[in-house]
Amino acid sequence: MHTISDLKVLYFGTPVVLIGSRNEDGSSNLMPMSSAWWLGDHAMLGVGNSSQTSANLARERECVLNLVPSSLVDAVDRLALLTANAVINERRVEQGYRHERNKFAVAGLTEQAADLVKAPRVLECPVQLECVVEQAHPYGGPDGNVTAFEVRVVRAHVDEELIIPGTHYVDPVGWDPLIMKFCEFFGGGSNLRPSRLAKGWRMPHRLEREEGAARG
Repeated sequence: MHTISDLKVLYFGTPVVLIGSRNEDGSSNLMPMSSAWWLGDHAMLGVGNSSQTSANLARERECVLNLVPSSLVDAVDRLALLTANAVINERRVEQGYRHERNKFAVAGLTEQAADLVKAPRVLECPVQLECVVEQAHPYGGPDGNVTAFEVRVVRAHVDEELIIPGTHYVDPVGWDPLIMKFCEFFGGGSNLRPSRLAKGWRMPHRLEREEGAARG
């Protein structure tokens, strides 16, 4: 039987991506996210407007999508509650965010130059997609605080050990992506642990939004 459930989140399972971008002063930035999907050579990225990454994508119009293997779960979690934006809104403060610009060092990852864009690649990520921003779409209605960035992949870097010999295809058995499923990390078919973001996450429900609009 089915039951009606007021689900806390709708993350049924998506890959974790480290978005590499450039800050306004030229320094590198990394942001973990799991609101990404691909179709053809395009991807759609759901990014909160309060993040430094959102500002970087809007200004620089480029990024690198570094696809994370499950072995890097610790590095991703070290980045989870960091922001390069010096202005942290109240909701993020309640979640435990703090300001940090040197994210590569904190995460223990290695910055690597891209070929066609200025945004950084992550050496430890076996799949790296250089992208340019095609369009930016406000998301979530008039009170939405998210932008859906449509990006186009202009170059793909893949660890040669993942390529099926004699082809341009990635071995689906050899590729073990880190998956975010209901705010918990999964890899190799196993539950690795909850994300640090899980404790403070709460998805606003339609009724709450409607009540807030009425009060406003």
